[in-house]
Amino acid sequence: MVMNTPPTNPGGQMAAPPTMQTSWDAKPNYSLQPKKSRAWLWVVGVLGIGLLLCGGGIAGLFVIGIMNEPQGNTVISTDPTPAPTGSPARNDRANVEKLDLSKWVRESSSFGTTEFTGGEFLMAARQRGYYYVLVAPAESTSENARASVTLRNMNDAPSSLGYGLIFLSNPTPLVKGYAFLIDTKTRRYRVVRHEPSKELPVVNWAKSDLIRPGTAENTLEADHRGDNIDLYINGQKATSIRNVHGYQGGVVGLYSGDGVRIAFKDLEIRR
Repeated sequence: MVMNTPPTNPGGQMAAPPTMQTSWDAKPNYSLQPKKSRAWLWVVGVLGIGLLLCGGGIAGLFVIGIMNEPQGNTVISTDPTPAPTGSPARNDRANVEKLDLSKWVRESSSFGTTEFTGGEFLMAARQRGYYYVLVAPAESTSENARASVTLRNMNDAPSSLGYGLIFLSNPTPLVKGYAFLIDTKTRRYRVVRHEPSKELPVVNWAKSDLIRPGTAENTLEADHRGDNIDLYINGQKATSIRNVHGYQGGVVGLYSGDGVRIAFKDLEIRR
């Protein structure tokens, strides 16, 4: 839902940085380039559905944090306990691209925080009810590849939105693509897809004993082959979806919701 006359600074918080351009402005894309990085990271701060544009010549994207009803040919899983199956083959994708997360750190953002320390990329939205997304440059495609990342919930904090792996995403984030998300506090996972100003369910929250609780590390994988995507948690298949809404040549990225501080490492693409 687009709001025609929003406040210039909703809630007195989350002012957008001057360098931000939204796809609704004259310039169709927005970008922020990390210091000392040749790769552009696309960044956006989000809160569920509904668009608010800040005034004074500074544009910001905010989306109210509630879920839309599924639309079109969205695939919804009603099985709360999908049966895990075997590990993905480890010898059929020998070409490995390792993404350097130290280059994803931004000096400041109104939407989220980033830090690289001890070999981990720490990322969080600035407040609860929001999610913060970073995606890789266009050459880091996850099409017909297996994308993976290892993460941990640093403080065992709850998250109603989850955190995890973005894949098959438009290099402009949250326009088209998928996110595979977990919440270690409740040991649940879900899959969502994105449209402009919308986050739509593909697989609803489902319990899984594959998820390690607390502050333990969990590895998420999205293995794309043709029109099928297998999703793995710690080497075991949790569920599968059809590739209906992925962006052709789409990239990988990271998602952190509800102000929970998540440590990411080993973001890889195997082809």
